[in-house]
Amino acid sequence: MPTYISLYKWTEQGVKNVKDAPARIAAAMKSAEAMGGKTIAIYVVMGEYDLVGIAEFPGDEAAVAYSLALSSLGNVRTTSLKAFTPAEFAEIVKKLP
Repeated sequence: MPTYISLYKWTEQGVKNVKDAPARIAAAMKSAEAMGGKTIAIYVVMGEYDLVGIAEFPGDEAAVAYSLALSSLGNVRTTSLKAFTPAEFAEIVKKLP
């Protein structure tokens, strides 16, 4: 399955209710699974973003649906990145003219 890295920023609502964040993270992991995905890791981080998630989904559509579902709850805003392994990248490069 393709891998996706998501960068999360808490909204004002998310920070206001930060004590509920551990339960929300657990619920998000279950939601990913229900949408056919698998959470590899979630980290709370310091800096520009508040959380970083690494997950696998069957495809781009499922990954986008998951991000939209999380954002629609109002606690986070997401930036999602599709990730390629070194082997996948090597295959992409082979296709260059």
